Amino acid sequence: MKKTFPVIIILITLSLFGLIWLQVSWLRNLLELREAQLITKLNEAGTMVANDLSKVVYGSQSIRPRRRSAMRLGAEFPLYDLRPLTVKEKFSMQDVTTRLKHAFDIEEIRNTKFEFAVLNSNADFEMGTTGFEKESADTINNRQLIIAIIPDSGSDMEGLASFEHLVVVFPGFKYQVWKSQRWVVFGAALFMIVIIAAFYVTVKTLINQKKLSEIKSDFINNMTHEFKTPLATISLAVDALRNEKVQRDPDKMQYFSGIIKEENRRMNKHVETILQAAISERQELNLHLSELHVHEIIRRTMDNYQLQLEEKHGTSSLLLNAKNDLVLADEVHFTNMISNLVDNAIKYSKEKLQIKISTHSTTNYLVIRIEDNGIGMSKETLKRIFEKFYRAHTGNLHNVKGFGLGMNYVKTVIDGHKGKIKVESVVGQGSSFTVEMPLSNV
Repeated sequence: MKKTFPVIIILITLSLFGLIWLQVSWLRNLLELREAQLITKLNEAGTMVANDLSKVVYGSQSIRPRRRSAMRLGAEFPLYDLRPLTVKEKFSMQDVTTRLKHAFDIEEIRNTKFEFAVLNSNADFEMGTTGFEKESADTINNRQLIIAIIPDSGSDMEGLASFEHLVVVFPGFKYQVWKSQRWVVFGAALFMIVIIAAFYVTVKTLINQKKLSEIKSDFINNMTHEFKTPLATISLAVDALRNEKVQRDPDKMQYFSGIIKEENRRMNKHVETILQAAISERQELNLHLSELHVHEIIRRTMDNYQLQLEEKHGTSSLLLNAKNDLVLADEVHFTNMISNLVDNAIKYSKEKLQIKISTHSTTNYLVIRIEDNGIGMSKETLKRIFEKFYRAHTGNLHNVKGFGLGMNYVKTVIDGHKGKIKVESVVGQGSSFTVEMPLSNV
């Protein structure tokens, strides 16, 4: 698992970036295709309007009569100016705007923003919208379409007209392309978010599985060691009891039988711890609630740990100041919970251990605070202290035994009693556990 895990993460990461790259490439190609399609449709719509204007201007009246005086042989006769009418003379601004919108509707590109103008053969401004001049100057963001308004091949003015031009400008052309495909872009973005979320969940699950695998491996190693030691001790004690000299000495018989009994008790305690963990995992913590005086349980628990405190040259102080210490709890599990907290303080301690247990009561809760001056915990340990099988790194302290189940059991018991627990710790200075239990009369 340790060797293959980085490879799996790398492969998943490469797959993620590959999918994102394909998605971005597909979206870019789609937008480019849409832009080309839109340009074609705009050209066709513009050409359609230009042809329509041409038919009206050049088809309805070929020449414009203009009477002028001239002397030929002493007589006055009319001459005609062979110049066609202009778009401005045949159409209003609203007429051209309406024709452009209608052409856009036919090409299915309605709601397209545009500005337009009609220029004469000398590129002089004849007519146009108010925003044309400003928008036509921006050639980076806007797209410009220029279409000649020329007579039809069968018109009388073919070859005589110096034709005009219809100029259409599309402001923010790129944005309009994006806007036309906004739902596709939104769907692509949503798909990418789903891919990234799936990647995150997958990697997080793999990391959690890796941690769980390592923790379970540590648990199996610890369990093997914890059971192997008492079994080896029992085996040696049994071999000693078989010795004839030992059998003739009642004191030695009692000594070795006491060892067997003590090691058997240790093994039973380990089995109970593992069973408690299995019960809490299935959430089958059956509580037999009764009214308990917490102060009495704390005193009894501390009496049981006096020998271990003496071995550590430790002391304990009880400040049981709660006016009301009556809670509704399961006596066995509640006692085990207090015992685990005290045992934890003793195990993770230095010489000259000091344990302080104080209580006080609020309106609804009994507050129990257990403090020590032990080795303390890091921030990482504080986050994970209630995880099953998790054990804090103890540095040079190698005599700490256990399965990493005690604090998980404590949390399970407190949750089962609808209580709360809070942990505070500083590395090298000690830790404090604050437990809040609902009072019985609440």
